[in-house]
Amino acid sequence: MKMALTVLLLLLVMSGCGGKITRHGIPVVLLSGSITIQNITPYGVDSVIADNIKDECEIGQELSDSIKEAAEDNGLELRGVDLVDTSESGNVLKLEITHAVSKGHPGLGHRKGTSIRGELFEHGKLLASFSGARTSGGGFLGKYRSSCSVLGRTVEALGKDIVTWLKQPSDNAYLGDESFF
Repeated sequence: MKMALTVLLLLLVMSGCGGKITRHGIPVVLLSGSITIQNITPYGVDSVIADNIKDECEIGQELSDSIKEAAEDNGLELRGVDLVDTSESGNVLKLEITHAVSKGHPGLGHRKGTSIRGELFEHGKLLASFSGARTSGGGFLGKYRSSCSVLGRTVEALGKDIVTWLKQPSDNAYLGDESFF
């Protein structure tokens, strides 16, 4: 019995940003070519994000970097710009961070999460949209990670979710974990 509890505890400690795309939405067809994204994902106008996250963490940069890295690994061509223009020709992904929560702390356990919203435009026309969230308790050795590091894990997972979605976009999809916001 003690061994079973030890294994269960180890699995809980090692879990980080798990989950899958939980709602696929209505499939759409994306034309070929590159996809334009913003170099730093902005916070949404109506976002709920604590000032300490904005001041201390770089989750907007980390999310964009994660998307670019996952896209390269999956054969998608991305083009980074400072500010996206949804009316431009080609494929444009407009993305924003809508919430970021940093609860808990290393000693008692992290409770961090990030949520996003995105819209894919094709030649200025809205093609598909999604929302999503990822949460993390820090994963293996989480008590030794900073709050920003754990939030970084959430946006890294979201970046991979977004690229999976870009390969087969669908309208009104939900990516990642169930949100705790």
